[in-house]
Amino acid sequence: MDDEQLARSIVREYLSLHKNFRVVAECVNGFEAVKAVADLKPDVMFLDIQMPKLSGFEVLELLESPPAVVFVTAYDQFALKAFDAHAVDYLLKPVGQARFDDAIRRVQERLTKSKSKNLLPMLRLLKEDRSPLERILVREGTRVVVIPVESIDYIQAQDDYVEIRAVGKKHLKQERMNDLENQLEPTKFVRVHRSFILNIERIARIEPYGKEGRVAILKSGDKITVSRTGYDKLKSLL
Repeated sequence: MDDEQLARSIVREYLSLHKNFRVVAECVNGFEAVKAVADLKPDVMFLDIQMPKLSGFEVLELLESPPAVVFVTAYDQFALKAFDAHAVDYLLKPVGQARFDDAIRRVQERLTKSKSKNLLPMLRLLKEDRSPLERILVREGTRVVVIPVESIDYIQAQDDYVEIRAVGKKHLKQERMNDLENQLEPTKFVRVHRSFILNIERIARIEPYGKEGRVAILKSGDKITVSRTGYDKLKSLL
């Protein structure tokens, strides 16, 4: 999966020397990659990081059963974390045949053990090294909804999911509240309660609630419970 035709042709040429591997799809953007993996269920995916529409990381995030992954990229800033988390391999462009063959050996070893059992820890580590999220992806049936973070009013915990409220709509995403909180810009999104992350730009006012509690009234009219710790965080930013 790479938007550069030359890069795809090199991978295809190198793979032609390995007769037990067959190219089942080539994709030029992230959406094509998600669909191809869902439809064809490949054993391994050679994935670039910077691609149109969706990044390589976003592609992996949307896959329900990701295959083994080999990163093929011009960016080396995630390599150490990827290897620490047992990524199959991380190839830096330009890639030579010998280095590619070494990656194929790693892939074969991984496939004989377990296809991608270490992929989720790897993704978690890779996310930790990224800059704050600019958008959140939610898969709804066959659709992928792209939610710009600036459009979010608040996020609410729902068991193993989070409910994202943006532009008057609700979107359910399977993700841990703590993981999502750590990816958002901390000066704009505040965990005001164990069940709520709030976009502070959406606050109209904060009112007392009960004896010691408080509630944030949003510009939309929604009311969000604010804990004592959450109120202290808000005071430091407002």
